[in-house]
Amino acid sequence: MTVTLTIAEDLAKQLRPYEDQLSEIIELGIREWCARGEPGYIGLRDVMEKLAALPAPEEVLAFRPAPPLQERIDALLEKNRTGGLSLDDRREWDLCQYMEQLVRSAKINAAKRLQETAK
Repeated sequence: MTVTLTIAEDLAKQLRPYEDQLSEIIELGIREWCARGEPGYIGLRDVMEKLAALPAPEEVLAFRPAPPLQERIDALLEKNRTGGLSLDDRREWDLCQYMEQLVRSAKINAAKRLQETAK
């Protein structure tokens, strides 16, 4: 299928280095667009954006999941305890566990940075 798009010049400049990958970029964008309303996705995206902003070590150590994400995690835990997780729930749980590992690593590194600056 051939599609013709008209986009702003500044966006066209950003896309030029990626011309060969435009189909993949659009596919990823569509996937993210569709997922943005899924439970858990919004909270996990917030975690990634917070860490990507390279916060100060104190901010990393104080970081906690937003209430909607924590509620979803609690719901998944309860579902697993009482009746088991569906395949979609299992995928979401696996993603939550992965994000937890990232946050733990960030907190360990933040604590080390604070210890080094305190010396």
